[in-house]
Amino acid sequence: MAAMTDTELDNPFWSSLVTRHRDLALRVGDVARFPREHAPFLGIADVDVEMDGALESLVAPGESVYLLGVAPRRLPDGWRLEPLAELAQMVCPTRVDAVDGAPIVPLSEPQRADVLSLTALVYPHYFRARTMDLGRYFGIYREGRLAAMIGERLGTDRHQEISAVCSHPDFVGHGHARQLLAWLSNDVLARGRLPFLHVSRDNARAVALYARNGYALRRTIPFWSLQRA
Repeated sequence: MAAMTDTELDNPFWSSLVTRHRDLALRVGDVARFPREHAPFLGIADVDVEMDGALESLVAPGESVYLLGVAPRRLPDGWRLEPLAELAQMVCPTRVDAVDGAPIVPLSEPQRADVLSLTALVYPHYFRARTMDLGRYFGIYREGRLAAMIGERLGTDRHQEISAVCSHPDFVGHGHARQLLAWLSNDVLARGRLPFLHVSRDNARAVALYARNGYALRRTIPFWSLQRA
């Protein structure tokens, strides 16, 4: 596998927008964002990027966008950057033990309503109507309902973010999240890319799940919201 490039993972929104998702990116100079129906994320090339004009073009009145890892040193008048959290950025460098369980199925357009219903219930903050278009998504159905899901969001040629690892409250404790995580992490590794993810450091249950499945802390990474003041 190719060696990890620190600068890509230290600035994950920008790295994804200029590589894996460059054809989707909305960009003004060294500022870029995902379309709002895909994700509310904005990235910049470095802390000294000139933001004048770019924000007016890319961010609608009343909209909040989010930055991860790298934030501008200076903002135009009328904009406010607020620190939200220090997230744990974790990576999985080697294969993990597979977990037996229910069949894992691809999630695509026919399952979009099920995905949006589940994420609205348990993963509501950053999942949008077309987030599924950013990568592959997979799920487990039980009793005709989407019991658990996982997907791919940010990415570069060398790295793949694992995202939206969630279970319906009615099916928590059945091991579905662990099964999905092990399966997708191994699949990403087999494709020659490094799986990584972000999780709140306060979410001890999730951090422990990831640690048990081969994920190690790479760094803590700051997360901000940006909106008009």
